[in-house]
Amino acid sequence: MADENQELRKVGLKVTLPRVKILQMLESAEQHHMSAEDVYKALMEAGDDVGLATVYRVLTQFESAGLVVRHNFDGGHSVFEIARGDHHDHMVRVDTGEVIEFHNNEIEELQKRIAAEHGFQLTDHSLVLYVKPMKK
Repeated sequence: MADENQELRKVGLKVTLPRVKILQMLESAEQHHMSAEDVYKALMEAGDDVGLATVYRVLTQFESAGLVVRHNFDGGHSVFEIARGDHHDHMVRVDTGEVIEFHNNEIEELQKRIAAEHGFQLTDHSLVLYVKPMKK
């Protein structure tokens, strides 16, 4: 819990039990991309009494503070992941909604080259591939 307290203080957030619990949940979750509802359900299953409105408010605060990254994949709902500072792209399985992280140096270089060919310097990007299993 000391690590979470330090992280919250470092980004200028007051240490509160709901914030600590939500940060712990995001850091320890097997699933790296969680909706507010996923976080809420996991907290309830763990016996933590944190309301859904509080979860939404805290996740928005975490996003503003740079602790989490919000993704809006097709389907309309937001998912959050801990901001680890490493760049990666995503694949979303259209049949299950599962989010798969990947990094590919060729894609990264190609995107920079395309931006340069159009007279721009790439500063950031988001790549999401929507996939389904190949038929055998």
